[in-house]
Amino acid sequence: MIIIVGLGNIGKEYENTFHNIGFEVADMLAEKLGLVFSKENNKSLLAEGRYGGQAIKICKPTTFMNNSGEAVSLLKRKYKDARIIVAVDDIDLPKGVVRYREHGSAGTHNGLRSILSYIGQEFERVKIGIGRDKSVDLADFVLSKIKGEDRIILNKSVEEAVKLILDKIQ
Repeated sequence: MIIIVGLGNIGKEYENTFHNIGFEVADMLAEKLGLVFSKENNKSLLAEGRYGGQAIKICKPTTFMNNSGEAVSLLKRKYKDARIIVAVDDIDLPKGVVRYREHGSAGTHNGLRSILSYIGQEFERVKIGIGRDKSVDLADFVLSKIKGEDRIILNKSVEEAVKLILDKIQ
């Protein structure tokens, strides 16, 4: 079993924001695999299917970002031996850079901190760089709408992240 978790915040007001890049990865991955987010379970919206001969679940936690660990821990408890991959925005990476890590720290990301506090480091990370506008408060920046050139750059990064995840789970 492979569980791919896209981090973000539920709600229309958070759509197309920098902090919801993980949800965009989950949405594109589900679309590419012909899966649909059809039910809520374990505090996550779930799309379920198979890929490369393995069962996979694509999840979007319905907790807010800073409590993502609660949803991930419920999934981990239910699917004890599952491989977990988390897709997440990263202000510490330049905009558009995609980075894969088997394990590591949470850095400055509260969603990753939450997951680490619940399940430890036993999950992989796909980080999508969103850069940071230091002239704007951090919370205001990550919750701002993605526009113009940023949208073009991040669309490519989301595609790259999806391809990377598919390559890793084959």
